[in-house]
Amino acid sequence: MRRGLLLGALVLSSLACGPPAVRSTSYADPEVACPGGRTAWNLQIQDHRVDTEGSAQTVAAVRDGIQKSFPGCTWKNVPPAGADTISIEIHRFRSRMEYDPGGGGAWEAAVEWTVTVSNGDGQTLTEFQANQEVSRPNYQGSNNEKESLSEAYQKALERTVKGLRGLPAIGAFRLPQGTAPASEAAGDPRPTR
Repeated sequence: MRRGLLLGALVLSSLACGPPAVRSTSYADPEVACPGGRTAWNLQIQDHRVDTEGSAQTVAAVRDGIQKSFPGCTWKNVPPAGADTISIEIHRFRSRMEYDPGGGGAWEAAVEWTVTVSNGDGQTLTEFQANQEVSRPNYQGSNNEKESLSEAYQKALERTVKGLRGLPAIGAFRLPQGTAPASEAAGDPRPTR
């Protein structure tokens, strides 16, 4: 009997790899179907955490949230050379129980990633951090680890989507290199930039 319990505990612990699955979330806005006025982006997501246990699950959650937040985009996952690219480097994605000296405690969740947007020439158009921390009491009868991590993830995703929505339209009217805009060619004194 004791061996059976021990074996059962080992099986359950092997199934619980990495962070818990977070709740699916998106922040779609009908005004911005795709960042930067584009119709397609290359989306690169890399897990740079020290402990990459559950990496595929973490990367999939971030990818799903970004893609569902911009339903008007065509998303690609190809090497970034020569393509407009949104890169996300995940640095933290974890929740753990922190005990206080009085015997109580709280779940401390942290989600952090860096977003870099670059054009096909490799120029960085914008770069920003999404860093969210959440503290949640240890409620009885609740999966506090999942709930705290989901909340931090949702806040980081919302920050990311807002940052990408603010990206100005790019590439809509790219002139050949060395060509002056029509206003400059006609002698219009107003600046074009």
